[in-house]
Amino acid sequence: MTDRVYPSTKPATNGTTTITNPSFPATKAQLYGANRPAYRPQPQRKRSRRSCWCACCLWVTLIIFILLVLVAIAGAIIYVIYRPQRPTFSVSGLKVSSLNFTSSSQLTTNINFNITARNPNKKLVYIYNPVTISVTTEKEDILIGNGLLPSFVHGTKNTTLLKATITSSGQQLDDIPSSQLKTALKSKNGLGLKIELETKVKLKMGGLKTPKVGIRVSCEGIKVTVPSGKTATTASVSNAKCKVDLRIKIWKWTF
Repeated sequence: MTDRVYPSTKPATNGTTTITNPSFPATKAQLYGANRPAYRPQPQRKRSRRSCWCACCLWVTLIIFILLVLVAIAGAIIYVIYRPQRPTFSVSGLKVSSLNFTSSSQLTTNINFNITARNPNKKLVYIYNPVTISVTTEKEDILIGNGLLPSFVHGTKNTTLLKATITSSGQQLDDIPSSQLKTALKSKNGLGLKIELETKVKLKMGGLKTPKVGIRVSCEGIKVTVPSGKTATTASVSNAKCKVDLRIKIWKWTF
């Protein structure tokens, strides 16, 4: 059996060159030698302002969306319970006691009329401010006179008769409206009038009241004849129709 020869641990020499094997484990000088790059700590990354702003916008949008959903649900419940409907108006009578020009071309007017207001709702109450009234000619839109109705409360399933008087004495018209009105008063077919009521109203639903909103009622199709003496003439209101412009919003529903 032959003996194995292991390499010697002593450094071998070959002329002037000496080869040394590195020691193990590595020494401190080898670990932190000059050729090893120096350690430089990395700066911590800060959260950008843009990402914070995006997160804030996302949360705000989500909160607003949730609130809108809750409001829509509440509005749907109220709408189903109360079933809001607009009030209706109709001209039930109109008499003209005076509608003529004086010798100085000043207009004198005395008109009495009745308007019937109906509230079709079973659980809703309308609360009206004082109502301003204007009477004009239907075609030329010439102002005949103004009036005022006091404030009133329109109860549930209630019909209210509104009586008003339109008077004017010594009203001076411009030349063109004056000549147009004089020609219209001489017409055999009668003079067409338009009545407009305008005010503000709020809606009461149990213990809840809506903010005041504007309401305008326009009634057309009224034909009148000018009285020749002291006896008042009765206008024809069979074709009169009233349009109600009312926009009360209960959350997302408008009626």
